[in-house]
This record gives sequence, structure tokens and C-alpha cells, in this order.
Amino acid sequence: MAKKCMIAREVKRERLAKRYEAKIAELKAAGDYEGLSKIPRNAFKSRQRHRCSVSGRPRGNYRKFGLSRIAFRDLASAGLIPGVTKSSW
Repeated sequence: MAKKCMIAREVKRERLAKRYEAKIAELKAAGDYEGLSKIPRNAFKSRQRHRCSVSGRPRGNYRKFGLSRIAFRDLASAGLIPGVTKSSW
């Protein structure tokens, strides 16, 4: 489980990115790099990190499911992810 402060930091970055999304697009189209430098760094999408929606783990995530490899395996084994079955051959 990730620290609560790390998860909260990511939520804050998501909110900032949503708030400044239109302004960033406008400044990029105009080529105003000085204006872009005045926007908070955490407002840019490239600062965000994909985290597991269950545990908050930052590494080993499947974007399609929004889960880490560990949480994915647990939920898939329990049959809680529709369409996912254990393979055997």
C-alpha cells in the first residue's frame, strides 16, 4: 500500500491538470513559452503517474484495468474481473 500522502499528491496533480488544461492548450498554440513557464509544474499531464486504483502502487500497472500486477492477479483469481480467466495449455 502506498503512502496516503503520495496518493493525495497524485489526486492534486489530476485536479490541477484538469483546471489548467484549456489554458495550456491555448498557450501552446500561441507559442507563448514564457506564459507556460508561469503555470504550476504539477498542472502538466507529464507530471502524473499511473497508480493502482486499489493499492496505490506506482509500478507494474496495467493501464487497461487501472490495477497493479499484484492486485490484478488477486482479483482475477477470485473471479472479480469480467472476461479474465487463468490460462492453461
